[in-house]
Amino acid sequence: MGEISTIGIDLAKHVFQLHGSAADGAVLFRRRLRREKLLEFLASQAACVVAMEACASAHYWAREIQRLGHEVRLIAPVYVKIP
Repeated sequence: MGEISTIGIDLAKHVFQLHGSAADGAVLFRRRLRREKLLEFLASQAACVVAMEACASAHYWAREIQRLGHEVRLIAPVYVKIP
């Protein structure tokens, strides 16, 4: 498995969808994680870019994820696409 370059997160109420990709765009993983497991999972990953849709709870999650050493990018909903 290659090194993770970007993790995209679809925030939800209870179960989050994660999509990890390499620098060349290759899909490394697609996962579903419960809210309470998200930070534990991200803490185990090497520092990378984490992107998520800017929404009401995104700023909270951005602060928590930045504390783990990741670079967080909040993107406008118009640019969010589910593959």
